Amino acid sequence: MQDDVRNLHRALDSFGEHWSPRRLATMNDVDVKVFKALGEFTWHSHPDTDELFLVLSGRLVIQLREGDVELGPGDVYVVPRGVEHCPRADDEVQALLIEPVGTVNTGDAPSARTAAVRELD
Repeated sequence: MQDDVRNLHRALDSFGEHWSPRRLATMNDVDVKVFKALGEFTWHSHPDTDELFLVLSGRLVIQLREGDVELGPGDVYVVPRGVEHCPRADDEVQALLIEPVGTVNTGDAPSARTAAVRELD
C-alpha cells in the first residue's frame, strides 16, 4: 500500500518535457495527471468529457473562443465537454489534470503535440 503514495513535487521533478502528461494516479476510470506547460498548446476540444485543470505553480491561460480564463497557483477550472480551448503558458507552469482514462491530450485535433500519457518513472 505504501508503494501507492505519490508526491506531486517529486513527480514533477522527475521530468522536464512540456505538454507531456504523466499519470500520477487512476481512480474509478479517471486519470490524475501532472504536466508542465510552456508556450501555446493547440486548439482542440473533448467532445465526450470535461477536463479539470489545477494550477500548482505559474500562470496558465485557458484560451476560449469567448475569452480567456487566467489561472494562478491553487486555481481550478473545468473546461466543459465540447468547448474548444487552447492552454497557454508564457512562463513555465506546473499543473494537475483530471480526466477519464484514455483521453487524448489534443482531443479532436490530432497534431504534433499529441502525446500518449506516460507513467512516472
